[in-house]
Amino acid sequence: MLEVWRSDDAHAEVDAYLRDAGFFAGAADDLVADVFLRYGISRALRRAPWPDPPEPCRLPLAAACIRRADERPPAPAGFRIGEWRRSWDDEAYATAIEAVQAAIGRGDVYQANLVQHLSAPFAGDPAGLAAALAPLRPLHSRPLAGDGWAVVSASPELFLARRGDRVWTKPIKGTRPAGVRGELRESEKDAAEHVMIVDLERNDLSRVCEPGSVRWPDLMAERELAGVTHMVTTVEGRLREGVGLAELLGAVFPGGSVTGAPKISALDHIAALEPVGRGASMGALGTIRPNGDLELALTIRTFAVADEEIHLWVGGGIVWDSEPRAEIEESWLKARPLLAAVGSAIPEAVLS
Repeated sequence: MLEVWRSDDAHAEVDAYLRDAGFFAGAADDLVADVFLRYGISRALRRAPWPDPPEPCRLPLAAACIRRADERPPAPAGFRIGEWRRSWDDEAYATAIEAVQAAIGRGDVYQANLVQHLSAPFAGDPAGLAAALAPLRPLHSRPLAGDGWAVVSASPELFLARRGDRVWTKPIKGTRPAGVRGELRESEKDAAEHVMIVDLERNDLSRVCEPGSVRWPDLMAERELAGVTHMVTTVEGRLREGVGLAELLGAVFPGGSVTGAPKISALDHIAALEPVGRGASMGALGTIRPNGDLELALTIRTFAVADEEIHLWVGGGIVWDSEPRAEIEESWLKARPLLAAVGSAIPEAVLS
């Protein structure tokens, strides 16, 4: 198994690991590679001088493991989660939201994504978490575990897929409680927030696709995903000949829906405002095949387990007309189905 802990180009290291293993050179069709990319890889894109916030748990920048495609996931066992803690309270969260709005007012960004972090004591088997989250129908339900760490995702969001020369992404922006339909498309705020990210994803794919091939066949479709209602768009294009894995990942990572627009400025503002690093969240997790096809989930709604602690990150995009209380509530709206699935309610003290 490859674990990349320090690197100026983690995408290239994953690509090289697979190539050196002969994965892309006539490897058997019955093999796949499980891949994890941590949001922290985006440090290489940042321009501002301030450091990234400290990471709350020990995870590699990237990991990859080649296995048989028919290999069964580990059998789940039990687990226990203690009392949850937050890395910032509502007041600090609201202050960060207002700081993003001030940056928008200055013209620094149009939108920036902010997430809050939760942690709790954990004992037991991370594979048990995956089994508990399965009813939420995650894109990549198989946990990935390494030396003292594990990533378990319930993400419904497609970060990147490839089939032959077709590549596509399905950004999510806009959230309502499950069963609420029609409100998202009618909301000027949600529509504007969503279209900003669709345009960013179009621009990212254009860096590696044939000119004029990028399109969006469905725009702002409402979907029931991971216990809530979301607005989703498909953005797709035809990959240029000769574009390899590292170049493709480098063009689009991290996903626009978890950064903001413009992406580089949003990355700098996120690093300045969030109190801890994003750990397993807002990166990518999925599988790559020997012919180059891939399917990677964007690691929203994703848990990390390390050093007898469990971690979760939830948040959303902040725009000019965001209301802090509503944005904070949206983060809990996303967290509640996850915590209910793993049998871990949010204590009232955490919500105060």
